[in-house]
Amino acid sequence: MKFAKATLIWAALAAAICVPIAFAATSPQLAWRGPVYIMAGFAGIIALGLVLVQPLLIGGYLPGLSTFRGRRVHHWIGGALVVAVVVHVVGLWITSPPDMIDALTFTSPTPFSPFGVTAMWAIFTVALLAAFRRRLGPRTWRIVHMSFAVVIVVGTVVHATLIEGTMETVSKAALCVLVLAAAIKVMADLRVWRKRATSRGEKPARQ
Repeated sequence: MKFAKATLIWAALAAAICVPIAFAATSPQLAWRGPVYIMAGFAGIIALGLVLVQPLLIGGYLPGLSTFRGRRVHHWIGGALVVAVVVHVVGLWITSPPDMIDALTFTSPTPFSPFGVTAMWAIFTVALLAAFRRRLGPRTWRIVHMSFAVVIVVGTVVHATLIEGTMETVSKAALCVLVLAAAIKVMADLRVWRKRATSRGEKPARQ
C-alpha cells in the first residue's frame, strides 16, 4: 500500500513537470525559433518545474527520502535551478541583447519581464546567502530563505503565466497552480510545526 502511494506521488510529480515540457516540444512556434532560443525557453520551463520540487523536498512530502536526504537534495536542486536560470537568461541575451537589457533594467514594455527578473535576482541572492548560512544563524537564515522563497514562487508563476509562448495553456496553468499550492502548504506546515514545538519547549529543526 505504501509502495503504491509512493509510486503514485512520484508519478504525479513527474507528470506535472514532464507533460508541460512535452507539450512545449510539440509547439508550432518552435519552427520559427533558433536552437539557442529554444534551449533558453526549455531551460525556463525546467526552472519552473524545479521551483515545484523545492518546497516538496523541504516539506518532506516526497516518499523514500529521509529529512536529511531531502534537504541535501534540496540544496542540489537549488544549484540546478541557478544553472537553469543562467542558461535561460544567457540564451535570451544571445538571441536578443536589446530585449534583455530592457528586461534587466526594468524598462521592458512586456508585462512579464519584471516578474521574471525579480525572481531571477531572488534565486541568485538565496544561492549566495546559502554559502554564509552558518554565519547568519538558523533563525535569520530561515526568515531570509522563506522571504526570498515567496518572491521566487510568486515572481516565477506570474512570469510564466503572462508569457504567451511555446507552453500549452492548460498544462502550464496546472503546473503554476501546483507550484503555488506546494509553497503555501510547506510554509503553513512548517509554521504550525514550530508553534507546536515551541509550546512544548522544543527547538525547531534547522533548515
